[in-house]
Amino acid sequence: MKTKYFSLFALFFALFSCTKLAEPVYDKIPSNLYPENENQIANLSVDAYTKLKPFADDGGWWFLAQEISSDELCGPTRGADWDDGGKWRNMYQHTWSNDDEGVNRMWDSFWTGILTCNQVIDLMHTLPQNAALLAKMKEVEVLRSFYYYLVIDNYGDAPYLTTANNAPATPYKIKRAAIFDSLVTTLKGALPSLKPIDKKYMCTRYMAYALLAKLYLNAGVYTGTPHWQEAMDYCDSTLAGPYTMESDVLAPFITNNQNSSEIIFSIPYDENDFQGFRLHMRTLHYQHNLKYDMPVGPWNGFAVVPTFFDTYEATDKRRDGFFIFGPQYASSTNGGGVIIDGLTHKPLDIDPHLPALNMQAPDFTPFQIRCTGARIGKYEIKMGAKENLSNDLPLFRITDIYLMKAECLIRLGGNGDEWVNPIRIRAGVTPFSGTTLEQLLAERGRELYCEGHRRQDLIRFGKFKDAWWEKAGHGDERNIFPIPKWATDANPNLLINP
Repeated sequence: MKTKYFSLFALFFALFSCTKLAEPVYDKIPSNLYPENENQIANLSVDAYTKLKPFADDGGWWFLAQEISSDELCGPTRGADWDDGGKWRNMYQHTWSNDDEGVNRMWDSFWTGILTCNQVIDLMHTLPQNAALLAKMKEVEVLRSFYYYLVIDNYGDAPYLTTANNAPATPYKIKRAAIFDSLVTTLKGALPSLKPIDKKYMCTRYMAYALLAKLYLNAGVYTGTPHWQEAMDYCDSTLAGPYTMESDVLAPFITNNQNSSEIIFSIPYDENDFQGFRLHMRTLHYQHNLKYDMPVGPWNGFAVVPTFFDTYEATDKRRDGFFIFGPQYASSTNGGGVIIDGLTHKPLDIDPHLPALNMQAPDFTPFQIRCTGARIGKYEIKMGAKENLSNDLPLFRITDIYLMKAECLIRLGGNGDEWVNPIRIRAGVTPFSGTTLEQLLAERGRELYCEGHRRQDLIRFGKFKDAWWEKAGHGDERNIFPIPKWATDANPNLLINP
């Protein structure tokens, strides 16, 4: 089992799960003496980080919303399975309402993170002040900025609160551009206090650089004014850190990827102690447990959008590495033969091209319904995998920064080949000469598949409103999600435009 940054000290903040800051629990250390050393100071931020845990699955919906609303991934209806009230089709076809599950849970998960950060910061203000505590406070401010970055990226205008003490019960929204300005100011102010180290589960100085680069890269969307030079400057600051490309395209996604040289900031999932990453369960065929010696049966759901699968060349190492398709075989433990589909009793040979988003009989055969669509294999599925994976989920990765740097150069009239081509060479495909923005967007899709970036990229490139596969075109109004009905019912001020 991997050693995780998160520990049992998370229990220290167990009383801070409600909306009001509870009385601190010091466990035999007098309150006027706590924290008494740097280890105790470090533990103050643990609960704020644990609020990232729901992001990869349907508890928090961030990852699902970014990917399934894009041209990369879908949750097809397979006969009687995976209809789920149409929530997967709604997300893919951009027909969500203000009461869809993804819209509801993503808003809640972001604000849970923000509230917890504010509670932790408020507590820190009540403790004896010193340099170590100030640095930890700045670190939590950066984490709060990350949560707010996700709010403005997904919902646009929103309330902006920096304390839980005496916070208004029904706050008003402010403009997304104003939140952007505040986040940039907060992050720049925190930089001198942040550690310039490689700690992938912490808001280090390099994580803050990467976050600033992301904010500036999308500044044209958030504020109406592009900031390509500033984005490139913070890409350069991140690139100066201790991060390098792996030689293997799959190395950042193996089960024990916690020390990958590519990962800047990640969520430290663990099959036993930090659960919440179940992508393999959502994508693998029912009988894939025979291939991976799994003690549980997968759910036979998610698949790559067929037109996206076709953007990979046959020689691209990422195609065979990121996707599961073709004949499927059982492990030696289970006999080593071809896996047989449990309903049709035919050999499981996965056609990577899903025929439709909504597959119902009699228009589709039982085999088409159950056994088509390349599945997601990018994150290693170890032998004996349980319902939750132990792979860390990268949030910022150095190859993303390479591609961001290339984009800034191209948009400023320069050439981005130097930053794109190492990625293509590693993938075994021909380097570009004079990379265009269209080529760059396609390369971002291929390299960063299923890492939570595609929705944002399509919006920045003006493509999110386009028609693709089984999704119709629309206007820019779908570039942000609506604030959930439950939230506006509780606080009608959220309906008032700033």
